[in-house]
Amino acid sequence: MINIQFSSHPLAVRIFDEELKRLLFKISKRFNRQRSSLLHERQLLKARRFIPEINSFSEARLTKWKVAPLPESLLKRRVEITGPANNTKIVIQMLSANEAGDFADTAMIDFEDSMKPSFDNLLCGYINCIGAVKGDLEFFERGKVYKITSNDVYPMIRIRGLHLDETNILVDGEATAGGLMDLVITAYLTHRLYKERGLHLKYYIPKCETAQEAKFWNDVLFFVEKELGLSPGEIKVSALIETYPAACAVEEILFELKEHAVALNVGRWDKIFSDIKTFAKSPDHVLRDRGLIGMNSPWMERYAKRVIKICHHHGALAIGGMAAFTPGKNEELRYQQNAKVLEDKKLEASWGHDGCWVSHPYFISSSLTAFTQDNQITKLLEDFDELESIEPEGGGPYSFKALRHNIRVGIAYLYYWNKDIACIALDNLMEDLATLEISRAQVWQWHYHKVVLDNHKIVTTSYLRDVFEEVEQELLSEISDGFGVKKAAEMCFDIFTEEKLRDFFILENDIYDQGDQHEFEVRPTL
Repeated sequence: MINIQFSSHPLAVRIFDEELKRLLFKISKRFNRQRSSLLHERQLLKARRFIPEINSFSEARLTKWKVAPLPESLLKRRVEITGPANNTKIVIQMLSANEAGDFADTAMIDFEDSMKPSFDNLLCGYINCIGAVKGDLEFFERGKVYKITSNDVYPMIRIRGLHLDETNILVDGEATAGGLMDLVITAYLTHRLYKERGLHLKYYIPKCETAQEAKFWNDVLFFVEKELGLSPGEIKVSALIETYPAACAVEEILFELKEHAVALNVGRWDKIFSDIKTFAKSPDHVLRDRGLIGMNSPWMERYAKRVIKICHHHGALAIGGMAAFTPGKNEELRYQQNAKVLEDKKLEASWGHDGCWVSHPYFISSSLTAFTQDNQITKLLEDFDELESIEPEGGGPYSFKALRHNIRVGIAYLYYWNKDIACIALDNLMEDLATLEISRAQVWQWHYHKVVLDNHKIVTTSYLRDVFEEVEQELLSEISDGFGVKKAAEMCFDIFTEEKLRDFFILENDIYDQGDQHEFEVRPTL
């Protein structure tokens, strides 16, 4: 039996026909238990305090192999733009030319870090995927009509990670896996539309940590292809290498996905979060101000080059990281931002990346100037040793400014999160769940180790309370919702200082549990 909560919602009626319900039931029954086992294995390794290492003797390293031939339509991915799947206006802007007349090569319609997975948001996202692939998506605002202006931008979909439940879709009374639901629902709704355009269904897989998890997703893809009457390997994927364990297992992950993989992506922000989380209690790995951890940090550079070399050696593309700026309000600030974006993207291109990410259409133009070729897949980085350590380096500086910034991001983000928004512009930067996670993990780590800041203050609980109150008052002068800011500040303080650092801000059966006894209940009212 499959039960869709809020099944009378008009969007649910449009989406969930009997055939789709049958598919959701079959995939949940087939894969949910295996998914639970993989998540349990993560917890066992964590309990053993197991720190992954690069394996120089794996089958993936010692045998010759290539990924399946890349479709011609996916060989040029110089600039990819990302945005929340539920926001119709943003999806249209991602698939259209910017004010300078430039457009991205690909657009990632996101069900993960930039979208809060409330059921209403998910349903809107599923409908937007149909319009995005058809190319007829429209949005009306203040008498203006927004339409997609280019059919040259390749629409992709990022599903949710393995750890996230979907509690609004129950199979025999149990919550289903969010990522499985996103994959099956969007594939069912769009596979014929992709084929009409001569394109492959294309997905991003996030938060994969091991070869076993990659094999799980590969098996899921084969299952979906068979159920939808597609050829084996017809669905194409890129996997994000955005956790420390995944960065140690790049070759093994690509090997397991080789029938479907076209690229791996260097997910820099989540990787920083994962580095902090993996070594959270180690006194030798207390990371510096997060604003100082760039791709030029030695371990981050080695991580990126490791992904590039392994991808190119096996015939896959290697996509670089996110430029997280939002356009400044004056010309001078925009000039400075463009210069920083161009410097960052030129560095990535010089290493051999085939493309990069941007979070706003304005920065498409400057990013395109850094990537002058369709791809650099022939750049093999022969002189780089991919077995070099990618272990993060501890040590300061630890500044009050950085601590305050992390807290400001946390409170502001959770304020909008409580309003079903998971991607915000703050201080000329785009903040999403990944940057919240960095802020959360860094404050937790500094608090755990009682770090001494540059103002000679020790990061104790009482000192954090003082800083939280200061930042709360600052935000109250910017956001005219005293109750909402106070609620977000309390929520943020509790999470940032909790005794045990949770693996993710959203945990399975945690914030989205259907019971009303949970303090941070955020179920939608439909």
